Amino acid sequence: MFRRCLLSCLLLWQTAVAAAEPWQERPLTDHARAVLQADQAATKRGQLSQIAVLATAHLSALPADFDQQRLTPLLQKLQAFAPDKIAIESLSGPQCDYLRDYAFLYPDTADQYCYDPAPARKALNITGVQASAALEKILATAQANRPAAERRRLSALMMAAGDPVSALVQWLRLPPAEQKAADGLTPELVSALEKRRLSRNENVSIGAALAVRLGHERVYPVDDHTGDRATGVIDEKVFGTEMAKVWNNAAATQRKNSFEQRLQQISSESSASLLDWYRELNAPLESELAVAGDFGAAAGDTQSGQSGRKYLAYWETRNMRMVANIREITGAHSKVLAIVGSAHKAYYERYLGVSSDVELVDTSRLLQ
Repeated sequence: MFRRCLLSCLLLWQTAVAAAEPWQERPLTDHARAVLQADQAATKRGQLSQIAVLATAHLSALPADFDQQRLTPLLQKLQAFAPDKIAIESLSGPQCDYLRDYAFLYPDTADQYCYDPAPARKALNITGVQASAALEKILATAQANRPAAERRRLSALMMAAGDPVSALVQWLRLPPAEQKAADGLTPELVSALEKRRLSRNENVSIGAALAVRLGHERVYPVDDHTGDRATGVIDEKVFGTEMAKVWNNAAATQRKNSFEQRLQQISSESSASLLDWYRELNAPLESELAVAGDFGAAAGDTQSGQSGRKYLAYWETRNMRMVANIREITGAHSKVLAIVGSAHKAYYERYLGVSSDVELVDTSRLLQ
């Protein structure tokens, strides 16, 4: 029933598109076409970096008593892909420090999206920059089996640097007997780690859990909110009214209803497969509905306040910067798993797809 309902919506959307004016993809300019030389050279050389984009729901919507062991089949599929880096939809410590310093431009943004590193910085008597520098020095030397004291120190430094999910990776890699307050980890910081361990959050339940399975030292926060200002100055009342009209469409309603139905099933039926849910979230239909009901609708907004176009400017800017962060961690050669809310997947793959030295992996195949 769930799949048939989604399929019906996609067919309706495709019919509407076909009935509209013909649309042609914008051709490359002569200057842009020159970059194809780099694409061809990289392809000829071979061994492109591989990036798989895992679309996810925000797991905070699951009930408090949700059994996280139900994620094991998904984790096993992702472990078989064996990424050497995992990118998560979270803000980095340096960006959060920037957002706090420039709070006059980004009021409440850090409070809404950022972890507070103040307790860790106070415990270690260190700044965020100093914590980051210390981390770079320690992690420059790879070790399969770090001493417990060093892992505790790394965990504390990562909290001070503003990267609590990576701190949790270090904490979870400790034997249970070594998970204690020491080497910079105060009882307060240990309590924060344990609270995060139990949270219903895809960055923790999938990102950190997979990093531990693979023996990684950390995950990589790649989210961005500096692009929020791309909307320009907005009238909140006008913006809210116009965006409500933008989002009042069949595709948005169908996607919302489908999500709620699936969430209800996952929450109420212990036998309901989360792996099947993730297969649906990573099917093309999910991206089609997300764009048709949200960003595509915003792009076609003709209201006087141009709220849809302002919203689209924010969204495209944010995703470009997120993808740039992924390209940065990919470097010369990596296999990356990028975990992100399902609405981002289409934009991630569009922007990553123009990188000369990157090959996109079909996530749907990884989940089969």
